[in-house]
Amino acid sequence: MAEILVLIDHADGAVSKPATELLTIARRMGTPAAVFFGAGLDNARETLARFGAEKIYVVDDAALSDYLVAPAAEALAEVVTQVQPEAVLLTSTGEGKEIAARLAVKLGSGLITDAIDVEADGTTSQSVFAGSYLVRAKVTQGTPIITVKPNATTPEVTEVTPEEVPVTVTISDGAKTARIVDRSARAKSGRPELTEAAIVVSGGRGVAGPEGFGVIEALADALGAAVGASRAATDAGWYPHAFQVGQTGKTVSPQLYVANGISGAIQHRAGMQTSKTIVAVNKDPEAPIFELTDFGVVGDLFTVLPQLIEQIGARKG
Repeated sequence: MAEILVLIDHADGAVSKPATELLTIARRMGTPAAVFFGAGLDNARETLARFGAEKIYVVDDAALSDYLVAPAAEALAEVVTQVQPEAVLLTSTGEGKEIAARLAVKLGSGLITDAIDVEADGTTSQSVFAGSYLVRAKVTQGTPIITVKPNATTPEVTEVTPEEVPVTVTISDGAKTARIVDRSARAKSGRPELTEAAIVVSGGRGVAGPEGFGVIEALADALGAAVGASRAATDAGWYPHAFQVGQTGKTVSPQLYVANGISGAIQHRAGMQTSKTIVAVNKDPEAPIFELTDFGVVGDLFTVLPQLIEQIGARKG
């Protein structure tokens, strides 16, 4: 079977959950092969083997960590040229989509972004216009390059013993014009990463101020969820912009999305419309968010959420 390359998203070898999802999707399409950039393979090897990477193409070049995405795109293009895979899969993050776009230009290949499903023959599904339409598409030119949203599938364990293949690449000087000069670790909240979380609890204008996010965080902690916020809440300074869900924020696709005090403007819907199950709590029975929800509660979130947290605690106990 033809190889399906998966660019592995990792932090010092800690493989992201979406990367394991991509390996699962790759197995539907052919033989999964991981492309691993940078250091940390010793930490990643077990995870890649557990989720079915038959091969690991290892590219350890300082330019891949010292500079922005241009070197990664060049390196991936060289790997693709050498391997001639059936397709290339990347995670639909800002970085992943930029690498994919640059790669498509370099290879003269078709590109599909933000897929929520990929079939065995490479046909993709995309949810567009705030979930109003489901688009099915397939790349017809060159090597298909597809970025897939996190939580598009459930990672499946398929134990293998990968073959490791070192790959030497040449990074042009033109790709090294934007250098990373400093890094700082993000403060740990103990909650899942927003874009990778299986459950997301978000707050909007209805929380009425920064202190209102206390009950949002409490519900998130009770569910083991990530916290999100609407643009109205972040623009007001009630919650950091890094947690904004929406067209100009982060796109999430969890198994469960709980929207609290969020009206459901198109800007917000564009960032969470592909969630598998959507629950909304809002005082306004005419709020647009209810058009999108699987379950809706008309009520004051400061009355509803404490009761919900209490019930969750009781069931856990």
